[in-house]
Amino acid sequence: MKKILWSLTLFGVVLILPVNGVMEFDKMERSPDFNGTNVYQTKNDVYSKAKPTLVELTFVKNPVERSALCLDGSPSGYHFHPGSGSGAKNWIIQFEGGGWCGTIESCVNMTKTRHGSSKYMQKQIAFTGILSDKAAENPDFYNWNRVKVRSCDGGSFMGDNENKDAKLQFRGSRIWVAVMIDLMENNGLRDAKQALLSGCSAGGLAAILYCDKFKWYYPNSTVKCLSDAGLFLDAADVSGDRPLRNLYTDLIELQSITTKLSNDCLRRLNPTSCFFPQNLINQIKTPLFILNAAYDSWQIQESLTPKSSDPSGSWSDCRLNIAKCKASQMKFLQGFRTRMVNLISGFTNPRKNGVFINSCFTHCQTENHDTWYSKNSPAVKNKRIAVAVGDWFFERRGAKLIDCAYPCDKTCRNEVA
Repeated sequence: MKKILWSLTLFGVVLILPVNGVMEFDKMERSPDFNGTNVYQTKNDVYSKAKPTLVELTFVKNPVERSALCLDGSPSGYHFHPGSGSGAKNWIIQFEGGGWCGTIESCVNMTKTRHGSSKYMQKQIAFTGILSDKAAENPDFYNWNRVKVRSCDGGSFMGDNENKDAKLQFRGSRIWVAVMIDLMENNGLRDAKQALLSGCSAGGLAAILYCDKFKWYYPNSTVKCLSDAGLFLDAADVSGDRPLRNLYTDLIELQSITTKLSNDCLRRLNPTSCFFPQNLINQIKTPLFILNAAYDSWQIQESLTPKSSDPSGSWSDCRLNIAKCKASQMKFLQGFRTRMVNLISGFTNPRKNGVFINSCFTHCQTENHDTWYSKNSPAVKNKRIAVAVGDWFFERRGAKLIDCAYPCDKTCRNEVA
């Protein structure tokens, strides 16, 4: 245990959609494949009758002494719900999304939200989707230990710096270390037999960045990683600028992130390039599942068509509702999808990896029951997201699913503003 904790300090950060596989008949049917558990479901969606479990916020121990602080200096935290039965030694650890701040001004603004200060965090949150404790909603992982690590550092849990003049703490890496140690010492994480490191959005990027480091601490356990909506591309916007590249460059410098990045990548590329998943995923040794919408709504709105790149407002309707895009605009978005599919082509070759790229206009699909495991969840080749992830993790069957181009998929839960 001392070796593990010392190593955590040394390295900074580590961690460590309708499902056709479910019977949908009026009479109850038995589905024995999931998690070694017999799951029963009727034609009616049971989720509507069951209230989600609310899980309390836990602050890390001794946050000031360990510098495990949010941007504003308030204590960081996480939500933990214990596993049971066959899942008592299995773990899902989910990084919360929350975006990034690359300037002092934007970070100060973030301190006025739950993504920069625990003062604004909900004291209880509902565990749904991949975090649900109900077998009918989350058959493969419902009885595992489930953790959601709150995002309040503005840097995908990577920074380790401070700005005293602005009273800002950039301590994402220390937050992660503190959460890991607390879970190891108090909740049994050090004895994990199976573990899935996952995350949504900026948290999905974190799951990629820390995947191999997490596996290093559990050499004899089954460890895999899942990135949901974390495949952020280094893409030009409609004006030719690259706002996400600019943001990452500022972020890495502001939060002193370079030393936390992959050494293998840094030998080939600059730090900003090594923050983009497209330059990392093919080198990750631990099994990794990429779940992403080909028309990721956040990337379309904030990276491809930010308001700064569209002063005439010609993209104002399209960027908020893909159904309102003109033919020329749709051609641009199809080019984005093509690039995403091409970038992951090599990643799909190793048997250990999994992919689910659907042609939906959305962002994050694991934490919501409607997109994770309801009878009307998004599907590719008649396989829904929860089933695809479970098939990949437990090696029941292959899970390399890439959807046809928009608008062919009629199962999408598109976000419309």
